[in-house]
Amino acid sequence: MSDGPLAGVDAVAWHRLHHAYGPATDVPDQLRALRSRDEDRRADALACLSGNVYHQGTRWQASHAVVPFLVALVDDPETPDRAAVVGLLHRIAIGDRRDDGLPFDPREAFAAGDAFDGPEHDGLLQRFYDEEELSDDECRILDAAAVRWAADSYFAASACLTTITGWVSDPDDLVAAHAAALVAWFEATDGVVSALVAVPEHRTRPRAGANLALAHTPAADVRVDRRLRELIRSGTTTTAVTAAVACAYRDGEALPEQALSILVEASGRDDLEAVPGWDRALRGFVMLALQRLGLG
Repeated sequence: MSDGPLAGVDAVAWHRLHHAYGPATDVPDQLRALRSRDEDRRADALACLSGNVYHQGTRWQASHAVVPFLVALVDDPETPDRAAVVGLLHRIAIGDRRDDGLPFDPREAFAAGDAFDGPEHDGLLQRFYDEEELSDDECRILDAAAVRWAADSYFAASACLTTITGWVSDPDDLVAAHAAALVAWFEATDGVVSALVAVPEHRTRPRAGANLALAHTPAADVRVDRRLRELIRSGTTTTAVTAAVACAYRDGEALPEQALSILVEASGRDDLEAVPGWDRALRGFVMLALQRLGLG
């Protein structure tokens, strides 16, 4: 019998991959539980996966192997709670990094992982899993291992970027908004930028998330700048504010006067909506935008 989006999950050698609590043999059933009709069972599975393959921000050997199955689950419209699964995928792929790390350079971020060679250090990993006492040098090697596992998870998600980008236009606003926040951490390909620009204005949550993602797109692009200016003039409050933030990030002091007026007005408000997929409050983005202009 096919497992649908989880086809092939039992072919992974989970017993050879560790997570925070030992061999990852419990992962397949936790992934399957994300498809359950029982809401409590799904919530438990999500919590367990968050705790074992993304434990307090640390990724493990098994973490990267979970990524393609999470992508497949989100890509299947029959999966319940898809936005929550995107959130878990985001944590595994990106870790606990905040938006001040954007634009993201994976080569620089994961350079320390080059000091770890898995096969050469298998014995050390086993001693670590057995909770044996380790020297300072051995602990440094394990720190490099954690960076390598984080890199493996990131690049596993990067390999699925085309699929993830497709979610930016998903009919579910929360899925689309979380996807917009996630693609901001990967290469700003033409496909990614086009998807972010194309989000309709009336879909406030994904449009706001797309604006914040475009704020961190480094390359000059006429399509992006034209779209942001349109949204400043005609968008809802959340859409206009996030578009103004994006203009400040991209244009600096050359931003349109209307964008500056929107930012100044928004800086005094405590009722701005949160943008799904972003940890920072929208007012925090406003204040950072003003700081970039020398006004914060």
